[in-house]
Amino acid sequence: MSPRRPRGQRGLTLLELLVAFAIMALSLGMLYRAMGGSARSVADVDRYQRAVVLAQSLLSLRDAVPEQGWNQSGESGGYQWQIASAPFATDVKGPNIPPLHEVNILITWSDGTRTRSFEVSTLRPQRRPPEAGRS
Repeated sequence: MSPRRPRGQRGLTLLELLVAFAIMALSLGMLYRAMGGSARSVADVDRYQRAVVLAQSLLSLRDAVPEQGWNQSGESGGYQWQIASAPFATDVKGPNIPPLHEVNILITWSDGTRTRSFEVSTLRPQRRPPEAGRS
């Protein structure tokens, strides 16, 4: 014969239910926080990508820098930008080698309560003065 099982309670106790709900609530809270962080990250990446595209557009305005330099600022689509250039010293000299300018572009924007920025630097040749006899 097999031993008899006592007639007892079947199912979950109130304490077990409370523990299960607490574990489920913590898990859902962590999942919600992870998903919210991902959505913010996507928005941040989008803003940075727009800043990069703006910087590339500003650089494409000129393929050479005037002799007096390039200093300009403005605003576009919620982004503030500044362009500043300075002569860049090199040891390479020659009649066909133009002087170089270091061009810095600073893009800033407001991201809620924080100010974000993106900066890019490159070298551009100095524009050659017009040759005599050509108009």
